[in-house]
Amino acid sequence: MPMYEGLLPPNPTHVLRFDTDENAAQAMTALLGEVFDPAETAVASFETEDGHWHVEAYFAHAPDEAGVRDLLRLVIGDRADEVTFSAIAQKDWVRASLDGLKPVRAGRFLVHGSHDRHTVRTNDIAIEIDAALAFGTGHHGTTLGCLLSLADELRRRRPQRVLDVGTGTGILALAAARAVRRTVVAGDIDPVAVAVARANARLNGAGQFIRYYAAPGVRHALANRPRRFDLVFANILAKPLRQLAPAIAGVLSGPGTLVLSGLLPRDVPGVLSAYAAQGLRLWKRSEREGWATLVLRRGGAAPGTARAHRRPAG
Repeated sequence: MPMYEGLLPPNPTHVLRFDTDENAAQAMTALLGEVFDPAETAVASFETEDGHWHVEAYFAHAPDEAGVRDLLRLVIGDRADEVTFSAIAQKDWVRASLDGLKPVRAGRFLVHGSHDRHTVRTNDIAIEIDAALAFGTGHHGTTLGCLLSLADELRRRRPQRVLDVGTGTGILALAAARAVRRTVVAGDIDPVAVAVARANARLNGAGQFIRYYAAPGVRHALANRPRRFDLVFANILAKPLRQLAPAIAGVLSGPGTLVLSGLLPRDVPGVLSAYAAQGLRLWKRSEREGWATLVLRRGGAAPGTARAHRRPAG
């Protein structure tokens, strides 16, 4: 599975590709992820079946190819001349990723496509999500980790005010709304994602329970309400999560629960440090398919729950 730095652009126009070794791939991913705007560029590196590593960078606009090559020379020397750039046709990224995927269960939540409605059980909270131009189908380890955290939270209490920052297809807001039957606020920086999330909510009969906004982080009147929300999701990526720490912590109520995901394990210490500075501590950590999900609350960590819980991929 690709390890992304930056937010995958909903309509990327160009892609960089390069095959190399693991160390160079990780160095390239880190370098490009730091230099380019994470809202308009995503960099991925992953191991291929033949043991090599493949690097891809998706750009929302045509990049300065010569400038990027010069930057990469710092890491891979003259091999930067072998990096390829190409324009890409607009495509439905999630539809491609959904091909052949089966329904996903997280406690009582069942995420499925229209072709799998027959798998829904009587007591399931079923969420039908078909392909759309946004991230977050329930099959990704980050979304699944958040859904399982929601299931855990519902066993503990019934949240009254829920916020989903970076909602993507809206699956987390939709799951929360279906479970608590109360108004949920959901936002995304990408208006396309917000439109898709609205459509998914209507499809699942939950449109009346979710209020959407299109803005970065919590920079909207619906979300920027100090100590308002007792359950907050932010399934984004490490860099924006660190940057948004003061704002996200500011809208979380005193006894509230914060669920963070979109993190590689190596990113966890830096993210925890950013939120510790806001008075939030780790309550539980889990890892699925190489991605970490963190549950934070104010005060100290719960005894025995702050260690990592790993689940193998598949």
